[in-house]
Amino acid sequence: MSVRITCINKDAGNHDNPHEAISFLGWINENTKQSGKVSRIEMYDWIREKGGEAYVRGEDGTVSLVGTAITNRGTKYVRTYANGVWNDNLLSLPEC
Repeated sequence: MSVRITCINKDAGNHDNPHEAISFLGWINENTKQSGKVSRIEMYDWIREKGGEAYVRGEDGTVSLVGTAITNRGTKYVRTYANGVWNDNLLSLPEC
């Protein structure tokens, strides 16, 4: 199953890495129209452990895949990349 991330919620904490500040992600399956909202850790686990696929579609139609990463301190998070380059497309999404 593949889902498009449509929005994010950030917590109020200070983080060296802005992707760690994402606490929740809203999503939609564009085939079934099913939608929901999950925590950053749930999305991380779904992608990493269960083989799920997520992406962000830019206003110009470009697609950036959502990948998983872990900080040096062991914090799990998700962020987007396109053409093998990490980018900040998740952070440009509206609040849920």
